[in-house]
Amino acid sequence: MKKKVKILLLLVSLSLTMGLMSNTYSRYIADTNGEMKMLFAKWQILVNNVDITNGKSSSINLTPVMEDEENIKNGTIAPSSKGYFDIEVDPTNVDVSFNYNVELAVLNEDMPDLMITKYTLLDESFQEGDELTFKTLTETEKSIKGTLNYNKEQSFKPFTIRVYFEWYDGTDNKMNDEQDTEVGKKAATEDTDLKVKATIHFEQKI
Repeated sequence: MKKKVKILLLLVSLSLTMGLMSNTYSRYIADTNGEMKMLFAKWQILVNNVDITNGKSSSINLTPVMEDEENIKNGTIAPSSKGYFDIEVDPTNVDVSFNYNVELAVLNEDMPDLMITKYTLLDESFQEGDELTFKTLTETEKSIKGTLNYNKEQSFKPFTIRVYFEWYDGTDNKMNDEQDTEVGKKAATEDTDLKVKATIHFEQKI
């Protein structure tokens, strides 16, 4: 009877030992490294052929185009003159929807009759002479705003913002004839320019 008990205890002890060894050697460890690569969305906008998204302060030239008038020398401005300038925007290297805002101001403070009056948007298919649709700019609102939404089927196309200005000479103008004349006299003795500032801001649409 005593011998049977000893054998049973030995078998139990062996079973426990084997169980512990099994737990010890059943942990498998493996290491690896993974890399994810993804292209950044492109963000490069040209305005009048100048890259304004290069992280630097940039300036562009706005070239006025005057309407031909029989009684005024070409390339100059006088009471009743009208003209325009173009802001050419090239967003073909942009991969996100974005908003744009153009703030306009005439810097000739002594000439309140010089004013920005309206604008139109021209796509790349525009030809001079095509019929245009205008949006009026008021004295209190000289801002042009818009949004371009990304389309995965087609990249953005260049477009032009054409801004119109004039030296207003109506019955309700702010400058009288004497003030108009002073501008002409000043131009005869020193360089006097029409100065328009366009502050252009682009921002990704979230």
